[in-house]
Amino acid sequence: MMQFREQRALITGGSEGIGKALAAALIEHGARVAIMARRKEPLEQTAQALGALSIPGDVSVEADCTKAVETTVRELGGLDILINNAAIGYFAPVSEIDRARFDQLIAVNVTGPMLMARAAAPHFMRQKSGTLINISSTAGLKGFAKGTPYVASKFALKGMTECWRDELRRYNVRVLLVNPSEVQTGFGGRGEPSDPDPKKLVARDVAEAVIGALLLDPRGFIPELSVWATNPF
Repeated sequence: MMQFREQRALITGGSEGIGKALAAALIEHGARVAIMARRKEPLEQTAQALGALSIPGDVSVEADCTKAVETTVRELGGLDILINNAAIGYFAPVSEIDRARFDQLIAVNVTGPMLMARAAAPHFMRQKSGTLINISSTAGLKGFAKGTPYVASKFALKGMTECWRDELRRYNVRVLLVNPSEVQTGFGGRGEPSDPDPKKLVARDVAEAVIGALLLDPRGFIPELSVWATNPF
């Protein structure tokens, strides 16, 4: 499988879960991949296992975002695909929301993708090609009780995605939003499931959906896609 033989990709939150599955899938299809994450040890373990470039960094830190894009361009020879996947979760009733935790979530889930996109966009615009993918959630489609912080961040990501799509289409840059429903990963500190429920989504399902969208000829693109378990009950 060599469909992405000339493609260079950068994935945030790439050490585990959906990010790791995306990196594995892209590498299987021939892409050269850099992965970014805050925790250095698991990041390097994943990078070594997959054959990816390891870039330690925090998407909520402006300098780390700039460095990640610059390192990818320098080490891989360019940048064709940016996948904003890094995110954290925090859930609480509106009457009990902790301001510090709310601010931290917005810094990672909203400001982070903006900083990464801001750093990558000039490269895409100069080469008049590229794909920017934001991994959101079905929480960005409909709110729910105790979801204020997380839902707010995903609705914001959807709005930013629509703005970037309008700005970058004239440069032949595809901007996609991906909305997975519940995925069995270590998200929220739960740890990777040792015995996944066969009726519920796993990270690989999301990765395969993204690969399918990327394989579309560059003259067309899928602006938004949602991935649900068929019958999770």
